[in-house]
Amino acid sequence: MNSVNLVGRIVRDPELRSIASSGKSMCRFVVAINRYGKKDEADFISCVAFGKIAENVAKYFVKGKEIAVVGTLRTGSFEDKEGNKRYTTDVFVDNFFFVGSK
Repeated sequence: MNSVNLVGRIVRDPELRSIASSGKSMCRFVVAINRYGKKDEADFISCVAFGKIAENVAKYFVKGKEIAVVGTLRTGSFEDKEGNKRYTTDVFVDNFFFVGSK
């Protein structure tokens, strides 16, 4: 089963874009998650949302705001400008929740 549940803070303002081929909205953002039992250590998880979820993440979340994310882990690869193979790991967001106070 491929299921990811994250609770953390948005590292920088989400980037909302429109996919040229389909016109669908896409939003990329990074969530910082503190490691259990370690105050000074965090993991930075790349997240991708599509459609209405993407639009709402971009609309309601900014740098520093707490978020809960539910999704699936996806890996991929591409060649950069120098011809080197690069690998990616992202959480594709199925749903999100507001966490914390206003």
